[in-house]
Amino acid sequence: MAEHNDFGKWGEDYAAEYLQKKGYILIERDWTFGRSKRDIDIICKTADLTTVVFVEVKARGTNDYMEPEDAVDIRKMRHLGLAADEYIKSHDISEEVRFDVIAITGKRNSNNIKINHIEDAFNPLLI
Repeated sequence: MAEHNDFGKWGEDYAAEYLQKKGYILIERDWTFGRSKRDIDIICKTADLTTVVFVEVKARGTNDYMEPEDAVDIRKMRHLGLAADEYIKSHDISEEVRFDVIAITGKRNSNNIKINHIEDAFNPLLI
């Protein structure tokens, strides 16, 4: 596995742990449909089970170039919206839905890891 893919996997694992500690219930990881490149990093439910949350995770070793969350551009938001639509239809979801971004900056095994959980980061229907 390429180093950047390994780092991205670590970021997703770190985000999943973070969400579980906050009471979220994990449903899916790395969900894709068909042969599409559209994927959802984490799908979970809020602790009160009222909302299905689609989470995009962005991890960077540093933020020298840009903040990780800035990599979630309009194209990525649209892809997430299309993937979520497919998930909602195929799993007959009736709960509220939300799109979050978790941005992680720092090195593995470091004490300087910064996590920024942006709840309700965007609505793909409005872009």
